[in-house]
This record gives sequence, C-alpha cells and structure tokens, in this order.
Amino acid sequence: MKSIRKFLIVGLMWLCGSVVAGVYEDMLQAINLDDERTVAALIKRGVDVDTVAPSGDSLLILASRNGKPGVVKTLLAAGPKINARNAHGETALMLASFNGHTDVVRQLLAQGAEINHAGWTPLIYAAARERMDVARLLIGRGANVNAQAENGTTALMMAARDGHLRMVLLLLEHGASINHKTKAGYTALEMALDHGRREVAELLIRAGAQQ
Repeated sequence: MKSIRKFLIVGLMWLCGSVVAGVYEDMLQAINLDDERTVAALIKRGVDVDTVAPSGDSLLILASRNGKPGVVKTLLAAGPKINARNAHGETALMLASFNGHTDVVRQLLAQGAEINHAGWTPLIYAAARERMDVARLLIGRGANVNAQAENGTTALMMAARDGHLRMVLLLLEHGASINHKTKAGYTALEMALDHGRREVAELLIRAGAQQ
C-alpha cells in the first residue's frame, strides 16, 4: 500500500512539473511572438509575472530585451518587479536601451524604471551601441551622463572606445566629463586611441581632452 501511495505521489509530482514546464514554454513562445493576448491569459491562469528563467531573466526582461512592446505593456499591467536584475545585474531598462527599443524604454520609464543606479546604467548601455534616440530620451528624463560602472567606465568612454562620434557629441553637449579616468587610469581619449578611433580622438582633443 505504501509503495502504491509513493508511486502515486511521485507520478503527481512529475505531472505537475510537466504542466508547469508546459505553461512556461507557452509563455516564452507568446513573448517571442509579442502575443499579448496569450500572455494576459496565462497570467490570469496564475502564471507569476515575476517568473524567472534559469538565466535569471524575468519575463519583463525577456520581453524588453527582444523589443516586444505589446507584451511589455501587458506584463507592466500585472505589476512586475520593474527593476529586477538578471544574473548579470541587468535590468529590463538596461537591455531595452542596449538594443535600441525606444518604445519599450518609454513604457518602462512611464512606470518608474530606475535610470540612475549603482554600476552600469541604461545610458552607458545605450552609448555602447550608439542608440541615439534612447540616449536622448534617458538624458531628457534625468540620466546622469557621468554615471560610472564599477570599474569607473562612463557612457562617454564606451562611445569613444567604439567610435560612436554622434554619441560622443551628444554626451559632451550634456556635460560629460572629458578627462575622467577609470580605476585603471584610462580616459575616453586613450580608449579612442587604443581602438583606432582617430576621428573621435581628434574631436575629444578639440573639446579639451588632455593627452
């Protein structure tokens, strides 16, 4: 009798796990397709809006990274942890900024997503990929252009290192510190020179960068 009961319990646990896994797969597929109706239905059925993938990505982070505005709107309506971070310390706003999903960035900001925080910021992420519209939006909402990552890297440094001339100009126009140094002692100018970004280096020198 005990062995039968144990078998039934194990079977029920396996069945529940399979159902949960299936629902999660349905949610991932709906996010990928920007199928907000299915996402809303799954949440109504009891799927936790703050469900986290093995990678540490929440549903909101997944939708924001992949630029799914309809799903992002639906998830935000369910009250997720908007500033939750994945295993790499990235938020939904940081990843939407990095990938240039301006509509998603607007939605996240409207719901109070954090712009200025310790470490890598959404603006630094936007600068790394020269996401001009996102950068303007973030700066307009009060992003600190001189925010520093843990190693002292700023948005200007990322833009200079990768040769993003327009982003360098934008950041300088909004007061970026041109001679700031990382913890290792590197400036934006040195990063530009080290990566062969001659045009950016010349601009920085004309703007007052010290050699």
